[in-house]
Formats: sequence, C-alpha cells, structure tokens
Amino acid sequence: MRLFSRVRAQNVPHPWVAQMSEHPRFGVLLNDPGADWSQYRDFAQAVEALGYDAFWLSDHPGLGFMDCWTTLGALSQATKTIRLGVAVSCVLFRPPWMLARLSADIDRLSNGRLILGVGIGDMEEEIRNFGLPLPGVRERQEWLEETVYLVRRLWTGEPVTFQGKTGHLENAIIQPGPIQRPSIPLLIGGGGEQTTLRQVAYYADMSNFMAHALVGKAFTLEDVKRKLNALRKHCESVGRDYRTILRSYISLLLLAESPERVKAKREADPLGYRDFMRSATMAGTPEEIIPSFQALVNCGIQYFIVMLYLNDYETLQVLAEKVIPFLKLPMREVETPS
Repeated sequence: MRLFSRVRAQNVPHPWVAQMSEHPRFGVLLNDPGADWSQYRDFAQAVEALGYDAFWLSDHPGLGFMDCWTTLGALSQATKTIRLGVAVSCVLFRPPWMLARLSADIDRLSNGRLILGVGIGDMEEEIRNFGLPLPGVRERQEWLEETVYLVRRLWTGEPVTFQGKTGHLENAIIQPGPIQRPSIPLLIGGGGEQTTLRQVAYYADMSNFMAHALVGKAFTLEDVKRKLNALRKHCESVGRDYRTILRSYISLLLLAESPERVKAKREADPLGYRDFMRSATMAGTPEEIIPSFQALVNCGIQYFIVMLYLNDYETLQVLAEKVIPFLKLPMREVETPS
C-alpha cells in the first residue's frame, strides 16, 4: 500500500473539525428507498432548523435511493447553513475525475458546506449488478488511495497526469475547484485496523464506523476502544496529531418518549431493516439512550451520524431537545489543537 505524501492531511484540524463544543455533534442520514424530492427537502430543512451539524446521504444507486450527488445539488439550494455530507461514496462507482468534478461543484453550490465521504464498497452484490469490476479488498483499498490522491490533486485546478488502477489521466484539469480551504473535509469510512484506519490517519479529516459487519464491526465498546487505539497508533506512526481527526459513529436510531412508542417503531420496520440493521440499531427513550451515547463518547467518539426513517420527526425532535443537551464531551476532546 503506497501513501501519496503530496495529498496527506495537514497536521492541524480542518476548520470544520475544529468547531468543537461541550456536546458531541450530530448529523442525520436519510436512507429511505422511494422517498421523493419534496420529502428529502422537507426533512433536510427540519434537520437544519433543529440545529444539527449536517444532513447526510448514502451512495447506493441500486437500492432505490435518489442519486446522492443530484440530491445534494438540489439540497444546496434548499438549505442555508447545514453541512451536506456523503456517507459514503463507493470509489468503484465513479472515476476519480468525476468524483472531483461533482464534489467541487456541490461545494460551490452550497457555499462551502460539503463533506466528502469515501469507501471501498460494502455491498458487493450492488457493485456486480451494475457490471462494475469487483477486485479483492486489498486492491479496492489501493483504488481508494488513488482516488483520494487524484481527487485532491484535481481540486487544485492544476493539470494532472497519472496512470494507475483507477485509469489514465493526461493533463486533466478540474476548474473551478471547491471553495473550502484548505479543502473539502474528507471522511474515510470503515474500521479495518491494519489498512483503513492507517489511510484515515494519513489522509482523512474524519473516521467513521458502526456496529455492523459491513462497516467496521464495532459491535461493543471494547471494539470501539480498540479501533480508536489502532487509529491513534497509526497517527503516531505517520506523524499525525490524533486530535485533528474527528471520530464518528453511525447507527440507526429509533427514539420516543414512551416505551410503548419505541416498541411500535421497532415493530413497524417500514423498510425491512430489522434484521439487516439489528446490530447497528439504537432504540429507546431518552433515559435509555443517553447512557448508550455517553458511553461511546467516553470511549472517544465525538460525532454521531444517526440514520432515521423518513418522516420520523419525533426522533429528530426528541434527540435534539432531550438527548444531545445531556451528553458531554470530556474536556480533553473540547480542547482541540490549533
């Protein structure tokens, strides 16, 4: 695995990462097949109005979701302040130049609010369905590394020539580039302790994993601690300040003020996620959920991406008003390096 030093992350936190407070930050991911544009817009505007950090979309063209990039472009005009993120874009779906072009444009359309998340692809059947090549995990990790290198090079607006696994570029230029400085914040998804977290340490502004076999296998608090410790060690090995990386965790959230409402939400299972997302689902009343989130915070998690069902405005509001204010980051997390 080669590391491209020319595009490594700076050893200071991205300005967005540095926006710490006494509470962990939360973003909301809408992952609902069949949702139309007006539903995305209305939900994103509600997320923004309640003060969440970001509205996230996933990149699964074959699972019934609207295209994340097209939708983010529309949301950039329907929202004003909230960050817009992709969690995450599979590097096999688009060549690096296209990802650079799309992300630069969304960053400009949103006036500098994009967060770019990338990963090696967790749903292999979806990749095969579109006739895309599906190399082994190691080769996909190399593909991701080339993608990060080329996207960051192309964002500079300078001509890029390159030959590699992801293809060939000859004096390729992407202009205009993104407006964020030093660049669009980069999330690398996954919890692989040997390679993925090393790539996070070298390139990324944000890490992300979850309690699921496809995205990190962080099933227990001990798993979370071990992965964050692995990330810390990789940071030490590449000379990166661990505190400059925003450590995040993703889960499906079902929240209500009464046990009866929580039970009803569990049983409704509108998308048939019950079994597929069982290990990564957090469900309960505020009194039950607060200790679960706080335990993850105490392990070192600073940011949560919560996946919500479409129209679950109850969870959205209860989380904002009756959970987040009662979660506290340790002081060592609030004092980020400058």
